[in-house]
Amino acid sequence: MSRRFTTAGRARFPAADPGAPATGSPVRFLLWLATRHRGSLVLATLFGVLCTLAQALVPAAVALGIDRGLLQRDRDALLLWGGAVLALGVFQAVVGMLRDRASTTNRFGAVYGTTQLVVRHAAHLGADLPRRASTGSVVSVSASDVGHLGTALEGTARGSGAVVSILFAAVFMLATSWQLGLVVLVGVPLIAAAVTRLMRVLHGRQQRLREQQGALTDLSVDIIDGLRVLRGFGGEKTYGRRYREGSQAVRAEGTRVAATVADIAFLRVLLPGALLVAIVWLGAHQVGTGRLEPGLLVAFYGYAVFLTDQLGQVTAMLDQLTRANVAAGRVLDFLRLERERPGGTRPLDDDDAAAAAGLPLHDPDSGLTVPPGRLLAVVCGTEGDARTLAERLCGHTDSAVLLGDTPLSAHRTDDVRRHTLLADNDATLFAGRLGTELDPRDGDPRDGDPGGDGPRDSDPRDDRPRTEALLRALDTASARDVVDALPDGLAHETTGGREFSGGQQQRLRLARALLADPQVLVLVEPTNALDAPTEGRIARNLGPHRAGRTTVVFTTSPIVLESADSVVFVKDGKAVAEGPHRALLADPDYRAVVTREVLA
Repeated sequence: MSRRFTTAGRARFPAADPGAPATGSPVRFLLWLATRHRGSLVLATLFGVLCTLAQALVPAAVALGIDRGLLQRDRDALLLWGGAVLALGVFQAVVGMLRDRASTTNRFGAVYGTTQLVVRHAAHLGADLPRRASTGSVVSVSASDVGHLGTALEGTARGSGAVVSILFAAVFMLATSWQLGLVVLVGVPLIAAAVTRLMRVLHGRQQRLREQQGALTDLSVDIIDGLRVLRGFGGEKTYGRRYREGSQAVRAEGTRVAATVADIAFLRVLLPGALLVAIVWLGAHQVGTGRLEPGLLVAFYGYAVFLTDQLGQVTAMLDQLTRANVAAGRVLDFLRLERERPGGTRPLDDDDAAAAAGLPLHDPDSGLTVPPGRLLAVVCGTEGDARTLAERLCGHTDSAVLLGDTPLSAHRTDDVRRHTLLADNDATLFAGRLGTELDPRDGDPRDGDPGGDGPRDSDPRDDRPRTEALLRALDTASARDVVDALPDGLAHETTGGREFSGGQQQRLRLARALLADPQVLVLVEPTNALDAPTEGRIARNLGPHRAGRTTVVFTTSPIVLESADSVVFVKDGKAVAEGPHRALLADPDYRAVVTREVLA
């Protein structure tokens, strides 16, 4: 079920369409992201300015209360300016709340919008994604960089208000005492310049750190995935040493980043503090000579403290924008990735797909022909051939595969993906409601459930066919018992499938593939983690479930092969034999492959 929520009373996340981003540069992307939320951004900035201006007026009101009320012993004036301070405090609290609400809308809008762009582009890349981007880089973009973009948009309201309040305080002090005003006008730019210089250094070091973290994540994923193989030939020590070296390099770069951050934090305290001392010293001297009233000295002291906080807000905004610039660059690097081969232009819509349903798939490179509407099993002498052929048949790699007499690559990629589906054991069960994970159309906004939190507009009986189809797919995949064992059944909130065993995950993935009901379904070893009785039930049910559809199963399981309409034996990348499983057992090469598991 899709999840949406509302902030600031109106905005709903995620949006129906994240839009087309500006990919020219990180700055242009950030500006585009801001214009996507211009309404809430303008409100947040306006409320931020009003909030800090109210705060900036407090020292002036206190000064007037001291000079005109307290020193003159005028009770009415003291009550008037005391009431003004109270009113400014209440106004600041109300406007600050509105600012934070609008800022939260900006943050969620940036995070959800960028996440949608990344997910949409990942889906666009499809099978090319693992070859075009590393796991570490994708994890870094989706888990870290989008957060920096949201934080930057959220912080612009406070930062903009801080800039305006600094200007107001400088003008007030310049009009009251040009010497003090000059100190502020000179001191503030110097502090900003010093911090900005360090920000640039931090920018470069953060970028290098992210690159090293991504490379280390890739290495850790490779080690985990291949740990069993590495132990087989004693390579775990070599890769362990490489990981330690990479980890130490990341630690060293992280230390350099931390040192720069510490320097910036030190300057944020030292420089505004020095400015505060200069203002108070010069102001006290002017009071002593009678050129400045005592109340105004209190105001100047208040402004000095106030400016310290506001300068912190400005430098924090600069830091957030620096991080966001780095993050936007990494997001753009991902969004600029293209498929290894462009898709065709020939449509494969409903009418074409219906006609294509009666056409065979043929791979000239291997000689494999997949007849339409049948359950074909393919036995490969080497495991790599199974994966290669499966990707060719589904158009995931550049190949000369034909759909009838037309090259599969001539058709539009999106249409080919709807027509064919490759399901293997690398597919992921994502976190969320199990029913939605198995049937992505469950809770689709187009089906009348835009928010996922309330009743559908359509008749609940309209969901019965989908529910029946899901239960039928679970039965075919022998996965009904997995769902029945869960306290909430299909409403169970999964944690990415980690609560299921390997065999349970395999059955759930098979049910999901069957529910998608593509015209051509290609399965790669769909039962190799199951016991023989469960495998037998799936083998008996798979053919009837897919009646009238084309199904290709790459497997070496005798149980599955026995239930196939036909079996093709592929040796050294070439189809060398075809026929019923029992007949092919006369071939010693075929027999050696399919009986290896039984004899093990």
